[in-house]
Amino acid sequence: MTKKHNIILQPSGRRGQADEGMSIRSAARELGVEIESICAENATCGKCMVLVEAGRFEKYNIESSRENLSPVGNEERAYLERRPKLLKDKGWEIGQVRLSCQAKICGDVLINVPEESRGNKQIVRKSARDRAIEVKPAIRKYLVTMSPPTLERPIADWERLAKGLETSMGLVRNGEENLPRWYDLQIDYQCMRTLSKTLRDAKWSVTVSVWNDKEIISVQPGYHEDSYGAAVDIGSTTVALYLCNLRTGEMLAAESEMNPQIVYGEDVMSRIQYAIDQPDGLEKLHKAIISTLNKLLKQAAKTAHIKMDEILEMVLVGNSTMHHVLLNLHPKDLGLAPFVPTIHKSVDIKARELGLHINASGNIHVLPTIASFVGADTSAVILAEEPHKQDENWLLIDVGTNAELVLGNRKRLVCTSTPTGPALEGAHVEYGMRAAPGAMERVHIDETTLEPKYKVIGVEGWNTDHAEFTGQVKGICGSAIIDSVAELFRAGIVDSRGKFKKDLDSKRVRQGESGWEYVIAWKEETSIGRDIPITQQDVRQIQLAKAALFTAARTLLKRMDLQSPDKIILAGGFGSYIDKEKAMLIGLIPDCELDNVYAVGNAAGDGARIALLNIEKRNEIDAVTRKVERFELPTDPEFQNQFMLATSFPHMSEPFEHIAHLIPNRKTDPLAKNFMK
Repeated sequence: MTKKHNIILQPSGRRGQADEGMSIRSAARELGVEIESICAENATCGKCMVLVEAGRFEKYNIESSRENLSPVGNEERAYLERRPKLLKDKGWEIGQVRLSCQAKICGDVLINVPEESRGNKQIVRKSARDRAIEVKPAIRKYLVTMSPPTLERPIADWERLAKGLETSMGLVRNGEENLPRWYDLQIDYQCMRTLSKTLRDAKWSVTVSVWNDKEIISVQPGYHEDSYGAAVDIGSTTVALYLCNLRTGEMLAAESEMNPQIVYGEDVMSRIQYAIDQPDGLEKLHKAIISTLNKLLKQAAKTAHIKMDEILEMVLVGNSTMHHVLLNLHPKDLGLAPFVPTIHKSVDIKARELGLHINASGNIHVLPTIASFVGADTSAVILAEEPHKQDENWLLIDVGTNAELVLGNRKRLVCTSTPTGPALEGAHVEYGMRAAPGAMERVHIDETTLEPKYKVIGVEGWNTDHAEFTGQVKGICGSAIIDSVAELFRAGIVDSRGKFKKDLDSKRVRQGESGWEYVIAWKEETSIGRDIPITQQDVRQIQLAKAALFTAARTLLKRMDLQSPDKIILAGGFGSYIDKEKAMLIGLIPDCELDNVYAVGNAAGDGARIALLNIEKRNEIDAVTRKVERFELPTDPEFQNQFMLATSFPHMSEPFEHIAHLIPNRKTDPLAKNFMK
């Protein structure tokens, strides 16, 4: 019998077993992950390059190493050695980077498929919304024209420029004895180094960029109107960057990509553990995100037809772990009780300190974090949606591998967070995958025939709209996973506890290799040559994720003495694609009038953009976050019982009146009394 080994493919999250001696590319194809190749696997095109990650990965219980692949062959080595610049620019070395068509599997491996090698690029759903933003940027430009120095007035270049700015900026004396306010101005060191040459080349007429009315960060010859900045949302799964004109507020480019840190762990806790376990773990995580940011900045600048050094400021947001890794702060104390971050307040740091390739004197502003696992991305969501200015009680939920929740109004805001795991985004689900062409994104089951229909990314309409539907499906992405479980429950295929009913007259409900399952797509409809089912284990994974999210919401509602919120706002790229009725049907979100449940897209990215374009909003969110009350779920003595009640669909005891018509004759689960006080 052929020996088998574990293979994990990131960032898709697909995993499985491959026969010993099978190439990485072939194994990936069997798992539904396409890797580019145009040379018939002759090691000449290099399109199929992948990275081998080395080390112990506790999450998968494997030890991945280069030695678990066949040695680098002559053709493969020759191809790579002909490209030293590529290896140097990427920071790769032969053995770490492999041609997936040549590398044969002989042990457990974790493989990172870079963006350029992916046959089907993931669709990163983090587009920006068109919203009105009052433009009051931190960067302002002033034209300064000076007379050149003379023997009679040999004033130093900096002081000459600063005095000129006093007029251009309308500065006044600061109240001290005849001390002009231009003395308060500072000039960044990098800018000062080139100042003398710039002034003389420009014949003493320059445009000066001043940050926050106190520091000169750029001096350009002649007259220039426009400044540029970038707002970035660093999510655990995806990174989204928006390049803006700081004078007009116009968004000039939007770029996004998978977060490369997924290779080291799908959720924040696994990345924290990686940073703890590996001596160079933090360095790898930090360099990975900085490299991706520089790549997105370069792409955005090219789209906008500007130079990288014309970008003078960035505002970045992310959850607490992403925040720490970005700033190269070790996140280990975030993963250990009492889960204390290094800093809560907002941070301003020079671009050069982080290795970001914008203007070296440019400012990087990171919004404040709120609690241990309620990060700067939640601050940005608050800034974008403004629950602190409402009379009603709004519940904001940013759904992801870690869910952050904020509840309240202008009088009081409370927050918490909970790990939901990557199941909602496709990982830990047998045929789960991220949103890419070939992934199911919607599922409906006929409650009479128990037959399904589904929509696939990249294919128009439902599968039933086509006379013949073959070879289109690779797996199931997060929105379809929610749909599938909700539909299994609504159609009576699983009961409220998530167990499959075994006496149904349908060939789709069957005993599979790992238990009972429901087949959504037969193998003839797929591109992987296998049936695609939702298994009992898949249902369990969703139950655990949704129970954690619902319990977090219920905890906040109790703290506010509320039974339900007035409005639910689903933030984040994933939240935007959830069917709200089906999400409520399985109890992912609390009961609420469905018309008052809204998806707002990437609100964290919107909040970052607001803070980039309006400096007053930075002060506003600094003040708001200091007043938000934080609740740590592990300290709640009722959490475990509430969690068990929430594992049922939609809940063991809560009525869920707004979706009651979908589950007629529903009764309280008799087990509920065991967990209710």
